[in-house]
Amino acid sequence: MTASQKPRRAQARHLKAPAPSTFPALATALDALERVLEFERPADAVLSYFFRNDPKLGGHDRAFIAEAVYGVLRRLRGLQALAAPATPRRLLLAWAARHGGINLRQFEGVVKDDELTWLKEMKAADLATQPEAVRLELPDWLYEKLHARYGDHLPALAEALNRPAPLDLRVNTLKMARDDVLKMFAFEGIAATPTPYSPLGLRLQGKPALQKHPLFIEGGVEVQDEGSQLLGLLLAPRRGEMVCDFCAGAGGKTLLLGALMANTGRLYAYDISEKRLHNLKPRLARSGLSNVHPQLIAHERDPKIKRLAGKFDRVLVDAPCSGLGTLRRNPDLKWRQSLESLAELTAKQAAILESAARLVKAGGRLVYATCSLLEEENEAIVHAFLAAHPNFRLVPVGEVLAAQNISLAAESLPASADYESGAPLVGEMGEFLRLDPAVHNTDGFFAGVLERTA
Repeated sequence: MTASQKPRRAQARHLKAPAPSTFPALATALDALERVLEFERPADAVLSYFFRNDPKLGGHDRAFIAEAVYGVLRRLRGLQALAAPATPRRLLLAWAARHGGINLRQFEGVVKDDELTWLKEMKAADLATQPEAVRLELPDWLYEKLHARYGDHLPALAEALNRPAPLDLRVNTLKMARDDVLKMFAFEGIAATPTPYSPLGLRLQGKPALQKHPLFIEGGVEVQDEGSQLLGLLLAPRRGEMVCDFCAGAGGKTLLLGALMANTGRLYAYDISEKRLHNLKPRLARSGLSNVHPQLIAHERDPKIKRLAGKFDRVLVDAPCSGLGTLRRNPDLKWRQSLESLAELTAKQAAILESAARLVKAGGRLVYATCSLLEEENEAIVHAFLAAHPNFRLVPVGEVLAAQNISLAAESLPASADYESGAPLVGEMGEFLRLDPAVHNTDGFFAGVLERTA
């Protein structure tokens, strides 16, 4: 979405403070939505700041505001078509009527009479005559790329991306067994099931508050999408090895790698953000790990990296990317990213992979991963790297997973969803890991496993 398309803040509000019997905090939700629709910062950061500055808001109101804001972001393209002129106020009302479960009678006394008439017409409107990009809630540039890649599977993928993600946990095997956590949750009335692919994961029903739960406080569980857990299992670090998480961020995968190493060896966590590494510290303290060495670097060519060239058994590169595989959690990304930002990211990804590869010793493993759905950020980066580095070979992901008794088998897609060599984009993994939210109910992750041969 270009700057000219960004909805302007409403100059005047006619929304009355609704009674609890209708729907709460509508005027406050409008204020939050206006700020988010400026698209200057990530939506979660804007909402976090918004809530911190209004501590009087109750939990029920905060939940409604977050649901409304993220609901508008998920359905923005269709709402814009229905609510023209698409002011933040009209977008919010349209979402509430069509997707928010708000009965039209509840709007009486809250909106003006002419708006109530419009809402009745809009709620019954059909998007069938709109272009498919509008119906699938995608910007045109992203629709074109995904349609070329996924073909007839795209509607199912787009619908999955428009659903909120489930809450996945990873059990810290240094402290707990997954079955023991399941029994504890069952005793407490918390509905949880084992994740279907990761042997370390649990999927919770609903979004119970876990921040004050003893298991979370004591480091027995961490919030982590099942797909993210599979990336650590692809690296498959062993006890006593020297391992690097090259783009560690706040350290979710770092903690997983440390547990897989049974708290032995040396695990380096590199990142260019001091704030992100600072956020790792309390998680590290909860985890019980003592083999992790956080390292702040200035860039991917930092001298610290050069000094350790050829020393690592395993290196994980979870590269900065468009994040388009995480739209279930971050729907604003499809409106904040563009072809221009994509070009900048692919150049950065190639440079990061090039630098990280220098750390890998002969016979060592390098995993390149993103949470993107786009070939430019995924297969293209790996193929270009392999063409320039004959001393690395591609290890089929299917082999790595099979060695750990992990199967990602899924129903086959139509032939139109196949890519280049004819290998299906989803289903049992071959050369690459391609997690599809519509098939695997994870975020959309990609990964390639590389081995240094000489």
